[in-house]
Amino acid sequence: MPFDMLPDQDTIAAIATPIGQAGIGIIRMSGALCLAIARKIFRPKNPVSVFKSHRLYLGQLYDPSSNEPIDEVLLTFMKAPRTYTREDVVEIHSHSGYMLLSKILDILLSQGARLASPGEFTLRAFLSGRIDLTQAEAVVDLINSRSERGLFLASQQVQGAFRDEIEGLRQKAIHILARAEAAIDFPEAEADAGLREQGPEEIGNDLVTPIQTLIASSEGRIWVDGVCTVIAGRVNAGKSSLLNRLLNEQRAIVTPIPGTTRDVIESSLIIDGIPLRLMDTAGFRSVSDEVERLGITLTRRKLNEADFVLIVIDRSRPLGKDDLDIIHQCQGKSALIVINKIDLPARLHEGADVEALSRFPSVEISALTGQGLDQLKSAIKDAILGGGVDTTLSHAAPNARHRHALGRALLFFKEAALRIREDAPVEIVALELTSGIEALGEITGETSTEEVLDSIFSQFCLGK
Repeated sequence: MPFDMLPDQDTIAAIATPIGQAGIGIIRMSGALCLAIARKIFRPKNPVSVFKSHRLYLGQLYDPSSNEPIDEVLLTFMKAPRTYTREDVVEIHSHSGYMLLSKILDILLSQGARLASPGEFTLRAFLSGRIDLTQAEAVVDLINSRSERGLFLASQQVQGAFRDEIEGLRQKAIHILARAEAAIDFPEAEADAGLREQGPEEIGNDLVTPIQTLIASSEGRIWVDGVCTVIAGRVNAGKSSLLNRLLNEQRAIVTPIPGTTRDVIESSLIIDGIPLRLMDTAGFRSVSDEVERLGITLTRRKLNEADFVLIVIDRSRPLGKDDLDIIHQCQGKSALIVINKIDLPARLHEGADVEALSRFPSVEISALTGQGLDQLKSAIKDAILGGGVDTTLSHAAPNARHRHALGRALLFFKEAALRIREDAPVEIVALELTSGIEALGEITGETSTEEVLDSIFSQFCLGK
């Protein structure tokens, strides 16, 4: 990603809609040459001398190299700065299909545009000051949201709700910093005394407490990202059958042969509005087969990364060492024990250490017949929401990058308050406050590095 370039240095183009058979496909250009390129390749049905901004024109798209018509399209020219990138933008709405969209894109590139990098349209919107970094990230969340609430939260962030919260914190911190700098510049005045008396309480109420609240609200990311849910159990406990039953489709292969599942199978599911990213994993057991051993190693890693675990126990077999191993590995996590195969005679309580089953809430089902499925879904909802997830969250939930920056800002502001109480030199207090302000600035992009920008915008698709 060429971040050192000026936003208006060249004209970029990309396909903005998924490639496939559909009614409409859109190709987008942004930059100084886009209107000139459009004039070379587009002939409106009703000739016009001047393309008016933000209007759709019907006409034929031509290949200048052969003068052959390509497709009947709708073309719109959007004049800067009233565009997504604050540059001149042209969009071509053609019929959709891989060959057709690729052909149109090739024509644009042959006329002086270059292929956009992932996220470069949104990068230009950021560099032009149209949006801040939180709004740019929210575009990704808007595209990837896995629930209606996640869609709402991402929409709030796109509109600048989270940016406004961070900017409000920055302004409060800047106000306190201004008083500290006044105390440095005018030590004979009363500014120092006021800072000593009121500073710690102001920092606590105006900065520390709100930031702690924001960090705590990061659990709300489940509405955007989904709950990483691992289905774990020993071999033939019915994990794949459970996945298929929950999805109501044959997603995973089910056989009585131990070790059938050797890789992680991931699917998405929404239960009462809660988005889950379900992962069926290899069953636990001692193995000599190298491929199956790698699958079990991957299962252990996924268990460590999981937000929530469905521990599948086979009721028709005594509790075994592998069952206990899984339960032990899930200690400290949010988990639910799913006692499967209630359609078969029970032998579960013949095993040792049955007390282990009481370490997590449990529900009994038959993945084969579907018995107990409604109770399972209800138990999953209760287990996840019982972990303190805020279902009324009305603002954007911080992502991992935001949490890291907020955590750093929190430490700096706490340190500033402590230094004031310890009667440390005001210069040290000012330094801590400045560092906290810079950490908040990383969230909105005020002080972000090129490496951070590269990481963020590389997540985008080409046309966004």
